[in-house]
Amino acid sequence: MNKSREFAALIVIAVILTVFPAFARAQEAEGDEPEGMYIEQPRLFYGGLVVGANFTQVDGDYYAGYRKIGLNAGGIVYAQLAKHVAVSLEILYSQKGSKSDGPQPSPGNKKILITHYGINANYAEIPVMINYFDKRKSHFGVGVSYSRLVSSTETLQIDTSVLAPQNIDLNQKYPFKKDNFDFLAGVELHLVKGLFLNVRFQYSITPIRSQLPPITYARADQYNNMWVVRLMYLLK
Repeated sequence: MNKSREFAALIVIAVILTVFPAFARAQEAEGDEPEGMYIEQPRLFYGGLVVGANFTQVDGDYYAGYRKIGLNAGGIVYAQLAKHVAVSLEILYSQKGSKSDGPQPSPGNKKILITHYGINANYAEIPVMINYFDKRKSHFGVGVSYSRLVSSTETLQIDTSVLAPQNIDLNQKYPFKKDNFDFLAGVELHLVKGLFLNVRFQYSITPIRSQLPPITYARADQYNNMWVVRLMYLLK
């Protein structure tokens, strides 16, 4: 993502942070439904647990498609600012990465056949979002996320006409950054009392690598790109 895209993302976030509270105050004046997530006695803070799956790819490698599936689990806290607005903070364990869908010639060198490719990147992640709630307590939100890399592996297997099949460890020579920032937007559908279904889109604001592998194995700056599907349960 270049500087213009980073600036545009920041502008969108700033606009939403400005508009949401004003919109919520207008809605609050119109509605008379009780406050709170779903609990009869409203309070400032609500906590819960989340668990689900990441469907991920890495933009910048030679493979497209959300084939890599990883765990997304942790805890969440909401702080209610107004009847329809709350800020949320999560602490997550989140698995991201990429997975090939079969052998293919390297676009950077047609003499090389990439027989298998995959990235496994495990993060401790802290998303912060601002959320707008409807009358059923379903809500949507946008925000940013900070991720700290816990561990990573990268599998690259190649075959050529002149060399025997071999494994190459790009992760050692071109390591992933320890710190990463993402933009995210999602929807929480209220199913039954306390239980929500969450669908979220998330994309890196900053590249996940500081130095690119050779064009034989990568095509551009690399970014995490993923959809998240989770269940959330808010505790009473």
